Amino acid sequence: MKRAVEKKGVNIALIVALVALPIIALFASLTLGRYEISLGSAFSILTSRILPIEPTWTEIEETVVFQIRLPRVLMAMLAGAGLSIAGASFQGLFQNPLVSPGILGVSAGAGFGAALGILIGGPAAIIQLFAFAFGITAVVGAYMISRTRMGSSLLMLVLAGMIIGAFFTALISLVKYVADPEEQLPTIVFWLMGSMAGASYKDLLWGAPPIFIGSSILLLLRWRINVLSLSEEEAQSLGINVQWLRWIVIIASTMITAAVVSLCGIVGWIGLVIPHVGRMLVGPNHKVLLPACVSIGASYLLLVDNVARAATAAEIPISILTALIGAPFFVYLLRRTGGKWA
Repeated sequence: MKRAVEKKGVNIALIVALVALPIIALFASLTLGRYEISLGSAFSILTSRILPIEPTWTEIEETVVFQIRLPRVLMAMLAGAGLSIAGASFQGLFQNPLVSPGILGVSAGAGFGAALGILIGGPAAIIQLFAFAFGITAVVGAYMISRTRMGSSLLMLVLAGMIIGAFFTALISLVKYVADPEEQLPTIVFWLMGSMAGASYKDLLWGAPPIFIGSSILLLLRWRINVLSLSEEEAQSLGINVQWLRWIVIIASTMITAAVVSLCGIVGWIGLVIPHVGRMLVGPNHKVLLPACVSIGASYLLLVDNVARAATAAEIPISILTALIGAPFFVYLLRRTGGKWA
């Protein structure tokens, strides 16, 4: 009885921590940067749009918070949460802990679309539209390749995704080869490495809906994702159409990943690492794992972005930092589990 009470107390404390973590990270991030703003001022500036508060801050501080830092903070949290929940869902779908949101070629396809948009000199809206469209096209291509007379198996789909990813990666190299080395090439390279620089409310207005819709679908289906670990006969006996469930998960995760890549470039390791962190904290049950991944992923990518923009005079691409953190973490995880990922 005492153990049950203690366990319940730990669970409540963990839930509170997961809810509070992104909120604390959000307010703390608004204070970081070249222009120092106190936590109290940042909180007052935000709440002033809801409550009648007498201004004790300058117009510059309000501009920095609302026009520069807040859009970037929201984009980082949105991208981190989206990639994390997509990665956890894909790992549950394919029953493979090494699967990431880009397994079906969506990241490479979206990267090529953005590089092509930069090459033709399009505005930011065209670049983002190309990235999203080619990300979706990549997954559709993987599905078409995987189709056989017997249908489309998960193994065939993964192999097709690898082929599509390699194809679009080659196209990215081709675009970089023909791009202007003085102006276009540096822009393409920096964009492909991922960055939240230039985030705006306009970007969030069109990029947030696909991420919200995809994430909501996965959260609503999170208990059903557990059933995918069973055989198809056992799942059908529970009244679940496994084929439809798989494709709903794939479509929702693809929407999320394509939207994130179109907003801030290719951000690696988030969808691969965060689900493992979530499993270490709350276990493998997707009913609690996916909400945990939303909280941890949003907070983690926001922390990484804070380091990227504040650590040095020149901004560090996000994928460099996520790889520097993610690779050692996987070494630790491998040593800790001995290669047993269940």
